[in-house]
Amino acid sequence: MTTQLYTNARIFTADTRRWADAMIVQGERILYVGDAATAKRLAGDTESTDLQGRLVLPGFVDGHAHVIGTGEALGQVSLWGAASVEEIQQRIAARHAERPDGPRILATGWLHGAIPGGVPSARMLDAVVANKPVYAFAYDFHSVWVNTAALVELGITAETKNPHGGTIRRDAQGHATGYIDENAFYDMVLPFLDAQASEDDHEVSLAAVQRAYRESGVTTACDMGFNEQDLETFQRADKDGTLTSRLIAYWRVNNTGSTGGNLAQVKRAADLAGGSSSPFLRVVGIKVIIDGTIDGCTATLGMPYADGSNAAPIWSLDELKPVVAAADAAGLKVAMHALGDEAVRIAIGAVEHAVAVNGPRERRHRIEHLELVDRADVDRVASLGITASMQPVHADPAISENWCAKLGDERVDRGFPWPWITGAGARLAFGTDSPTSPHAPLPNMYVAATRASALDPSAGTNIPDFALPLAESIEHATRDSAWTCGADHEIGRLAAGLYADFVVLDTDVLAAESPATLLDARVLLTVVGGRTVHDAGRQ
Repeated sequence: MTTQLYTNARIFTADTRRWADAMIVQGERILYVGDAATAKRLAGDTESTDLQGRLVLPGFVDGHAHVIGTGEALGQVSLWGAASVEEIQQRIAARHAERPDGPRILATGWLHGAIPGGVPSARMLDAVVANKPVYAFAYDFHSVWVNTAALVELGITAETKNPHGGTIRRDAQGHATGYIDENAFYDMVLPFLDAQASEDDHEVSLAAVQRAYRESGVTTACDMGFNEQDLETFQRADKDGTLTSRLIAYWRVNNTGSTGGNLAQVKRAADLAGGSSSPFLRVVGIKVIIDGTIDGCTATLGMPYADGSNAAPIWSLDELKPVVAAADAAGLKVAMHALGDEAVRIAIGAVEHAVAVNGPRERRHRIEHLELVDRADVDRVASLGITASMQPVHADPAISENWCAKLGDERVDRGFPWPWITGAGARLAFGTDSPTSPHAPLPNMYVAATRASALDPSAGTNIPDFALPLAESIEHATRDSAWTCGADHEIGRLAAGLYADFVVLDTDVLAAESPATLLDARVLLTVVGGRTVHDAGRQ
């Protein structure tokens, strides 16, 4: 067992004692974190690494990510920052010209605000690529925009019925227009595309995201909504020893419209969670999607959108209660996607029901996103011990214009209210929700600490009073994300006995005068389980 002493560092532990200046790693775990004199006595003649005063942070735990999807997106046409239909068309046409023999074109990241009326059509894509299928995923990954060739490939016709909780948008004659959202996207489009991908394709995607994580300092990702293909890919990599970040997975449970069908999915998750696990891969819970997004007007609100519309939930409270109660009884952690304030109330009600029927037990349930929430409901979240799992990058002012326009009233002044969460005593976990947003944690921390844009410096700020101190933001993205997925006894802090998962930065962002240093800071070292998996000096 190797022992390594790290000295001359500014070590932010995210623990009860926030700061240290030396650390001893023995094998995969931390032996000691504290003052240099004690560390040197304990280490004896152990090999020492002088970190030259660099800042050391716990490895980032992305509290909400889609791991394979992030790897896939790295190889797709990026539509991030495209401000118009014309720019989107140009990027897709360029990929078509680069790879004319490819069977289809996949793109990701378009914003609803870039499309007149927010609803795209197949003809817009047909204008640039008509002879092969095009699939353009919205930035929030709750809808897909396709061309006519893709509709044909999917077998979608005027007779195709909408699935429970999803919509194939149609024109006045009943023909599909090329915009498919929510469960229609999840149940009809994604399974088809997954079936076209080979084992090698999935392994390439996983390798791509693992590389991206190493380089950006993500040492653990909580995968929100994996499926059988993802699981098989994860298991092969775990068996081969090629994982360089830990994966903690939540099984996706879709609303089938049948209690029996829904509970069968919970049982599958419980079987997986009770099966084999490793330090790099475990299944801990389920993920349900209660509503959609505010940008797409599919989030479920207590009051209508600015245009007078509203969206029904994908899961009603009566449908969700038995699922959450069964998962709770099985010891699973439940993650519930709820952006709109009414959807948040459904999630709270389901947990309250589980508490009533199952009695006292340890629970680490969570609500994902909470982009719009009433102050009174925050207190209910706190009192029931529910974690608020939120993504600072979703509050980036560069992508907030359409979000605000869809609400159109004073509700925009209470979007993403992180201080309400912490002030009420609820736990707050940060993640990125990649690939709906960039995966890198440091720009995510910049938005958390400033409410300014990591994408466009000219975009101003988004409710700056809701910004959090940087040190607290980092703790929410490490310690608290580890806690909510049940891994706080192993990761998320730099403390004796925990895995030696940490990163070394080239810039001390916690001592810098401006948080803008987060946008330029580089990860010099990423260490996972005591093993250096990224060394910028050797790239």
